[in-house]
Amino acid sequence: MSDKVLENKLRRMADRQGLRLVKSRSRDPNAIDYGLYALIDVQTSGAVNPVIAGRWVCSWDLDDVREYLTTPEEEAA
Repeated sequence: MSDKVLENKLRRMADRQGLRLVKSRSRDPNAIDYGLYALIDVQTSGAVNPVIAGRWVCSWDLDDVREYLTTPEEEAA
């Protein structure tokens, strides 16, 4: 599955769970958050994933996002 197809699938999954998938806006391949994603809780506007060095919200790749979205809540807690 291509990254764009997977990204769209995960975006829909996140939406059904009250989350929003956000991709890093960084365009520099040497940037610490280049190509990474964040899951944002729609109600609180807070990030679900950990922040990198207290600054960069986008800290997960698509595999991390998929793992979080497909893990049952009992295991995630």
